[in-house]
Amino acid sequence: MTSPHEALPSIPVITLDPTGADHHGEAARLRAAGPVVRVILPGGVHAWAVTRHIELAALVKDQRVSKDWRNWTAIRDGRIPDDWPLIGMLKVDNMVTADGPRHHRLRRLVTQALTRRRVEELRPRIAEIAEHLLDALPGHTAPDGSVDLRPHFAVQVPMQVICELTGVPEPWRPRLRELVESIFRSTTTPDEVTRTQHDRVRLLHELITLRRDRPGDDLTSALLTACAHDPDALTESELVDTLWLLLTAGHETTLSLILNATRALLTHPDQRALAQSGDEATWAAVVEEVLRWDASIGNFMARYPKEDITIAGVTIPAGEAILAPYSAVGRDPAQHGPDADRFDISREKTKHLAFGGGPHVCLGESLARLEATVALRALFTRYPDLALAVEPTALTPTESLFTNTSQSLPVRLKSGGPAVRPRPCRPV
Repeated sequence: MTSPHEALPSIPVITLDPTGADHHGEAARLRAAGPVVRVILPGGVHAWAVTRHIELAALVKDQRVSKDWRNWTAIRDGRIPDDWPLIGMLKVDNMVTADGPRHHRLRRLVTQALTRRRVEELRPRIAEIAEHLLDALPGHTAPDGSVDLRPHFAVQVPMQVICELTGVPEPWRPRLRELVESIFRSTTTPDEVTRTQHDRVRLLHELITLRRDRPGDDLTSALLTACAHDPDALTESELVDTLWLLLTAGHETTLSLILNATRALLTHPDQRALAQSGDEATWAAVVEEVLRWDASIGNFMARYPKEDITIAGVTIPAGEAILAPYSAVGRDPAQHGPDADRFDISREKTKHLAFGGGPHVCLGESLARLEATVALRALFTRYPDLALAVEPTALTPTESLFTNTSQSLPVRLKSGGPAVRPRPCRPV
């Protein structure tokens, strides 16, 4: 257990549920508790959370705080073991956990290979993948007549795109998916954590060996070429964990975005009607509103102060961990208005933090937006009578403090069956 801050009794303390059973209810409680609260993570690990948009937007640009987990005193002092359920999300060696010139060096290498132009050039391939998957959906119909969109569509669109981009062979992808699910799950046992860490490093070393021997037009080969030309470009650890970042963030967040957007439209018939009568810009608005209202990443470890800092009148000591609760911040009424709990694709756009902010803003945001926009428009065009096959309350959340979505999304592809009639959801 890390420091319990017993000397700070006036600051609210909220224990976060690792199963994510009441994700938005918990986010609302965090907001209500104040702009800065203490949170307890699995294993009794203490951290802080900044729950309002304005303070979090300032924090991610503050040079007094670090992204490097080595600046978290609890890890540095050995109070958090390597088999802690959340360790795989934190203790990595890539641009997400780098500061200053090192962050710039690591980010630049990927930026050069993943330009906006290259992302836009992927549009036809993304559309082709989506159409192929939609063709196959009827073949995945369960005995009750439903089709689970999560494994057969939402996972597959971004998984195929990122694996083609990085040169991951198709037979490796199911195991890759298992490893990613394990990393994001917050209820893993110590043995599972250890095994996942070992297996993901082994898989990535096999990918590096494969692309050294058989280079191609992919990001792995491009990074290896950069290393060959400049031995100081990436250490072996940085190469492994940069590839891991591309593969995990490159599809986990987007699959949740596609799933959450589909669920939102199926439970908000007025918004669905607006989307289905609109053009590409309307579908892009759907994506943007879902990013705000139901962010793919509900929480993420944001920063570690290098000196004592004061936020909204609360002093956070150096060496502590600060959590970014994106779900709480995305529905902050001070930023998004008194109806921030309402899903409305026509609302006046305000800046959200679903992709982070500052110098560490997500490098793949344009790819995620493109994939989701193309996939959603294709889904509702092909199956305009799509309907939920269960009540929304029957959907089980993923067991994660990080990923915010459901474990499945069973639908019926045509109306007329015993599908659940869509109805507006109360804010949660």
